[in-house]
Amino acid sequence: MNVVVLIGRLARDPELRYIPESQMAVCTFTLAIDRFASGERKTDWPRITVFGKQAENCAKFLTKGRQAAVEGRIQTGSYQNKNGDTVYTTEIVANRVEFIGSKNDAEPGGFARPQQSMDGGMGSMGGMNMASQPTSMPEGIPEGFEAIDDDDIPF
Repeated sequence: MNVVVLIGRLARDPELRYIPESQMAVCTFTLAIDRFASGERKTDWPRITVFGKQAENCAKFLTKGRQAAVEGRIQTGSYQNKNGDTVYTTEIVANRVEFIGSKNDAEPGGFARPQQSMDGGMGSMGGMNMASQPTSMPEGIPEGFEAIDDDDIPF
């Protein structure tokens, strides 16, 4: 089984491009993800790749510092660089990306308050209860994303 779920902040703005043959959108970005090793905090920087309409939404709504949750799979590959050396790559190919906070409206713990931002936390990652969602959605949120309330966050 090859499944990975990550939560982190974007290290830089996402990059969007289109595959020439199919005009399929491809968005790449890097997440900064903290981990603890030997009692010391370290940061990993996995590269995330997203395809299709979700890629366009990531490029439109994610920015450097924005918190996101990614569900996908690990993919490895290799290529020859200009010197003829083999370079090995590892990336996460995302099946789902959820925008769960923003750099500007984050509170301690990194979670956004939806009523303070037009693009506050969205989604249902981690089994969050969506029963108390607001009656109207802020403008500019892509179809299929839902706002969450602080009470819906399970931790």
